[in-house]
Amino acid sequence: MAFLRFPLRPNYGQKLTLLATLPLIVAVAAISALVAHQSRLMAEREIQAMEEQLIEAKKAELKNYVTQARNGFYFIYGNADPTDEAAKQQVMQILAAMIYGTEGAFFVYDYDGTNLVSPRQTDMINQNWTGLSDSEGTSVVDELIDIARQGAGYHSYLWPKPSTGEEARMITYVTSFPSWRWAVGTGVFIDDVLETSAAARAEVEARVQRTFFYIGGITLAAVLVVFASGMFLNIRERRLADAKLKELTQRVFDAQEEERGRVARELHDGISQILVGVRYALDSAKRRLLQGDARAGETLEKGISALLGAIQEVRRISRDLRPGALDDLGLGPALKALTEDFAARTGIETEFNTVVFRNRLDQESKIALYRIAQEALTNIERHSGATEVSVNMRGHRSGATLSIRDNGHGLPQDTGRRDRPGGLGLRNMQERIEQLDGNLRILSSRDGTLIEAQLPLSHLLPPEELSEPPAKAQM
Repeated sequence: MAFLRFPLRPNYGQKLTLLATLPLIVAVAAISALVAHQSRLMAEREIQAMEEQLIEAKKAELKNYVTQARNGFYFIYGNADPTDEAAKQQVMQILAAMIYGTEGAFFVYDYDGTNLVSPRQTDMINQNWTGLSDSEGTSVVDELIDIARQGAGYHSYLWPKPSTGEEARMITYVTSFPSWRWAVGTGVFIDDVLETSAAARAEVEARVQRTFFYIGGITLAAVLVVFASGMFLNIRERRLADAKLKELTQRVFDAQEEERGRVARELHDGISQILVGVRYALDSAKRRLLQGDARAGETLEKGISALLGAIQEVRRISRDLRPGALDDLGLGPALKALTEDFAARTGIETEFNTVVFRNRLDQESKIALYRIAQEALTNIERHSGATEVSVNMRGHRSGATLSIRDNGHGLPQDTGRRDRPGGLGLRNMQERIEQLDGNLRILSSRDGTLIEAQLPLSHLLPPEELSEPPAKAQM
């Protein structure tokens, strides 16, 4: 169902996956556009170069045709008078007979624009074509005559193909017979060159499109792989998170039950027994008063003393649950009171050292460090067999550090490792310090155990945020 909801309302992991794939898609699109543009430019340059080479080859061929034709009848033209009509007729017959290929032929115009030779289009002969232009408006006959008057040259224009009657691009080379006032030339259609170029451009465009398809397919596959990997990791991490959440919830319940059991045991073994003793003392004092026994006052004194012990026990339990010194005086005095009470209760020689902080710890850090110290001292009392304990609290440039060292027999093997976190107490320490982005280090040997909790500088409040007077600023 979560997958079905994705198109409408993606979750956080799916949004991250989309955000990760978006730069990939943009980058691939930009690369594809750049590759296509560069490919088209390179191909166009190559096609234009090929087209120019083919056209230049045709131009050279045309010039060669005209030169050979002129050399073939130059002996007639060179020896004839400008008014020798017989020689002109002989040359026109020779040029009219010089046809080649399916479209090639020579033409002759006089300088007035009259066509004298046109073997492929005989209907043009003996007609004046001055002002003739092609469908694009390019001057044809007048331009050919102008080129001939200047000596020789090339001209390109559209001209009907004799074989089909359809216009096609033609390149013409024209030269002059100045004494006869003739413009003589021949032309060749270059539609085959243009078709070759067009086919090459179409092939390039097809290759570019195929490249786009290939890149698109690869990109789609990559995006699907990234998306599938993201979904897999998202589902896996969610399952792990759910499992950890269930485990954490169970551990919270276990910790609550353990704490309730501890409080219940202390109430039953401590306060309950003391109050029972007070009751027996009061009952005994009552009977002695009724009997007129002088020892009734002594019994009442014992009951009062027991009641004071019960009051002190209630205060101790309350202090263990939430020490008032932690809120009123700060972490330093609270830790000092904790170690003094530990030493008085267990008889273990305990030393406490601290440095007054220039800046105070925030509330979460004070509670976490106090609970870590409390848990560590409880473990020392129950399991270590230590005779000496040292508690050190100090601030430094990197933050704050609480270290607790004892000379006991150490922790069981692998207890302090992260992958084998040991008992519930050590796990609680680890989780408390990780929630504050800190670090917990546990070093254990046969000579004792060192527990060191480090908090980053971000948990130290600047002076202007202190709510207590400076005299109370003890961390």
